[in-house]
Amino acid sequence: MHDGGRTPGAHAPGSPRPRTARRVLALALPALAQQYLHLVVRLSDQYLADRFPLPDPAARGDYLAALTTAGYLYWFVSSYTVLVSVGSTALVARFVGAGDWALARRATAQSVLLAVAFGVIGTVAALLGLPALIAALRLSGDAADSCVRFLTPLAVLLPFQITEAACVAALAGAGDTRTGLKVLGGVAVLNVPLAWGLCFGIGPVPGLGFPGIALGTGLSHAVGCVAVLILLARGRSGLLLKLADLAPDRDLLYRLLRVSVPAGLDSLSVAVCQLWFLSLVNRLGAVAAAAHGIALQWEALAYLAGGAMGTAAMTLVGQSLGAREPHRAARAGWVSLALAAAVMCGMGVVFVVLAGPMVRLFCHEADLAPVVGAGVPVLRLIAAAMPALAAQIVFTYALRGAGDTRVPVLFSWTGFLGVRIPLAYLLTGPAVDLGPLGTLPGADLGLFGAWVAMVADIWVRGVFFTLRFAGGRWKGIEV
Repeated sequence: MHDGGRTPGAHAPGSPRPRTARRVLALALPALAQQYLHLVVRLSDQYLADRFPLPDPAARGDYLAALTTAGYLYWFVSSYTVLVSVGSTALVARFVGAGDWALARRATAQSVLLAVAFGVIGTVAALLGLPALIAALRLSGDAADSCVRFLTPLAVLLPFQITEAACVAALAGAGDTRTGLKVLGGVAVLNVPLAWGLCFGIGPVPGLGFPGIALGTGLSHAVGCVAVLILLARGRSGLLLKLADLAPDRDLLYRLLRVSVPAGLDSLSVAVCQLWFLSLVNRLGAVAAAAHGIALQWEALAYLAGGAMGTAAMTLVGQSLGAREPHRAARAGWVSLALAAAVMCGMGVVFVVLAGPMVRLFCHEADLAPVVGAGVPVLRLIAAAMPALAAQIVFTYALRGAGDTRVPVLFSWTGFLGVRIPLAYLLTGPAVDLGPLGTLPGADLGLFGAWVAMVADIWVRGVFFTLRFAGGRWKGIEV
C-alpha cells in the first residue's frame, strides 16, 4: 500500500511510520501480556484437569473432552462481552481523541451499566439452558455432567467478568492498557492458587474436584472486577466513575449499542458457528475432542498476540478519527497488522517444530497417546493460517474502533457457513448425509479434516477483512 506517496518501508528517520510503530507497541505490549495471563489461567485449568485424582483413571479422556466443550462455551462469554466492550472502547477513544473528557467519563459509566444488565441476563440464560446446550453439542454421559458442573460457577459469577471487561475496554479507549494488565495480572496470579486449592482441597478442607477449577477462575474475576471499579472511582487515566453518571442516558446507551450490537452479533454468530463446528468434532469421539482442545489452547499463543495488536489498532483508529486524522488511523491499522503478522508467523514456526512436546505436556498418561497422535498434526497445520489470521484479527478490531461493525458480520457468516462448516462435513467423515438428496462421499480425515476446513475459512475471512480496511469506507462512519 502507498501512504502519502511513499512506497512501503520507505521512510526517513523520525518519520510518522516508526512513531506509529512505537505507539502501537506501547498499547499492544501490555495488552499482549494481559492476553497471555488469560492463557496462563486456561492452561493452568487444562493442566489441573489432566491431573486431579479420579476414581476411574480411564475417565480422564471424558474430563478432557468436557474441558474442551467448556472452553468453547467459556469463549462464548468473551464474545458476549463484545456487546459492551466494543462500544466502550470505540466511544471513549473518539471522545478522548476529540478532547471531550466529560463525555468519555459518562460513556464509561454507561458501559458499566450495560455490563451489569447483560451480565445478569447471561447468568439467568446460562443456568436455565446449559444442560440442553451441552446435549445439543453431542456431549453425553459423564463428560456432559462434568461440563455442566464446571460451567455453573462461571455462569453465576458472569456479571463480575463482563463488568470487568467493560471497565478494561474503557481504559483501553483512553489509551491505558497498562491498568488492564495489572488488574488481569492480579486475576491470573490469584486464579492459580484458588483453582488448585478449590480443586484439590486445602488442609482439612476437601477439594471440589473438577468444578473447583472453574470456581477459582470465577472468584478471581470477581476480585478483578471490584479492583478495576475502585480504580475508576478514583479517576484512573482521566476516567472518573461517579454515581451520578450511572443514571441511564438514552443517547449514550443508544450510541454504545449502535456500535456494540453489530459487533456482538458478529462475535456471537461466530461463537454459535464455533459451537456447531465443535459438535462435528465431538461426534468424532473423546480422543478427537480432547486433542482439539489441547491444540486450540496452544494455538491461542498466536491468536492472542494478534488480539493485542488489534486492541492497539482499535484504540488508535478511534482516537485518530476523533481527532479528524483518518490517514493516521489507516497507518495505525497497517502497522498493527505488520507487527501482528511477524509475531504470529514466528509462533507458527514454533508450532511446527515443537508440536509434539507441547501436546504431550497435557497428556502425561500412557493411555492418552492417541490424543497426542491426533493433536500434533493439527497444531502443525494451523501454522499455515497465521498471515491470514493476523489480518482477520487486527482488521476486525480496527474496523470496530472506527464503528464499522455491520458489514464484517457478513464476512464471518461467509467464512463459517460458506466454507468451514460445509468443508468440515465433507472432510471429517466417510460420507455426508444429504437427507432426501442421498449421500456424498467424504474424505474421512477425522480431526485433521476439521482443521483443514478451519484453515480455509481463516484465509477467506482474512482476505475479506483486508479488502474492507483497504477500501477506506470506515473513515467516514460516525459513532
